[in-house]
Amino acid sequence: MTGSTAAKVISLLAERGETFAVAESLTGGLIGATVTGVAGSSAAFVGGVISYATDLKARLLGVPADLLAREGAVHPDVAAAMAAGVRKLTGATWAVAVTGVAGPEPQDGRPVGTVFCGLSGPGDVSKVVDLRLTGDRSSIRIHTCEMALDLLLGVLLANSGEHSG
Repeated sequence: MTGSTAAKVISLLAERGETFAVAESLTGGLIGATVTGVAGSSAAFVGGVISYATDLKARLLGVPADLLAREGAVHPDVAAAMAAGVRKLTGATWAVAVTGVAGPEPQDGRPVGTVFCGLSGPGDVSKVVDLRLTGDRSSIRIHTCEMALDLLLGVLLANSGEHSG
């Protein structure tokens, strides 16, 4: 399912002459691997950043250090800042970012399964989705990947006049 979503994202973006990038924390590169598993992904995917360590989110993606100190890495504003940061860093038209707790232990006072997906796009488009996932570490990471690609696809379809089924 995720591969087909990734293929739809690539196809829509390539048709429009647009690109996207990813910033990943808990997924550790799974979104990028899923996207690059699609033949022709280089037509729209520029790359991404795996910012697993909290300080890298600030140093590389420009997430405000005071936000990270105050809220921790698992927060909706962090997801939004990561998406905006990777978009700026790569020059992509669109960007998605994920931060959350895959487990097995809570992090920053957030329970396992707490995930935030952020999206950044042209015209100051910014969106964050708050997910509450269940399952083991692997399934949380897989579902996060699916939800991030679904988020991007949904926004792309909404901005193209098409509707997802």
